[in-house]
Amino acid sequence: MSTTTRTAVPSPPTRHGRRRPRSQALSQVFLVSASVLWLLPLLFALYVALRPYAETRRLGYVSLPHSLTLANFGDAWSQASMGRFFWNSILITVPAVVIVLGLACGAAFVLTRVNIKVNVALLILFTAGNLLPQQVIITPLFRMYLKIPLPSFLADSGLMYNSAFGLITINVAFQLGFCIFVLSNYMKSIPGEMYEAALVDGAGLWTRFWRLTIPLCRPALAALATLLTTWIYNDFFWAITLMSSGEKRPMTSALANLQGQFVSNQNLIAAGAMLAAIPTLVVYVLLQKQFISGLSLGSSKG
Repeated sequence: MSTTTRTAVPSPPTRHGRRRPRSQALSQVFLVSASVLWLLPLLFALYVALRPYAETRRLGYVSLPHSLTLANFGDAWSQASMGRFFWNSILITVPAVVIVLGLACGAAFVLTRVNIKVNVALLILFTAGNLLPQQVIITPLFRMYLKIPLPSFLADSGLMYNSAFGLITINVAFQLGFCIFVLSNYMKSIPGEMYEAALVDGAGLWTRFWRLTIPLCRPALAALATLLTTWIYNDFFWAITLMSSGEKRPMTSALANLQGQFVSNQNLIAAGAMLAAIPTLVVYVLLQKQFISGLSLGSSKG
């Protein structure tokens, strides 16, 4: 009795198998190119900030450096009084982020877990508010801010205009719709069986919201907190139009103090812009893990 042995003949690579390495290489080249294009302005601003103003005035900004210095950062911090403006930004950004997330959590929970007839209409209304450009309402809003009174403990001027409370209010109003839209979609991905089990155990509406929904939404809240901090901290439009006192304005408007009427020291402005960007980078680094998980967890349901 004879036995025959069969040798495995490797099958020829399929067309899909040949294309996969090429597509992966092209995608990596695209990602690297996009990253370089994204970082190029930041790296150039850092390069300008490290060069002396006399050297760039003589040789131009696009030239090889003869010396690098950190003096521009110290001059920008002292000449623009950036410490005071940084504190103004904190007084505006932190309350605005906390208020937006608190209101958005409550509204999103009601829209997704409480059966009322106007749920869909309210969600459409909040979503449509994101489509309204800021510049469209600036004229009527400016007139309203000049007429709405405030108590002295909220505003030294006695009005919404030229007050930190006014900037907090407008930032809350414009960011609330987006956060409600994101959190409502995120809460819809939470299994309904969990709420049914909590209801069977006797959990009330507040318990289901505070002890069940909020802990499960921490990644989404961290992602939104990172985005809101960046957007509100970097806001320039509202600060320059709804604030008349320069000493009350946030960090972004402090960079205007580094520019004269006839001469602009771009090295100093670049150094100030780098200093102004540090807080948002710190927030992103601290919340990086939660930010990435918050962006990915809501992508699949169940």
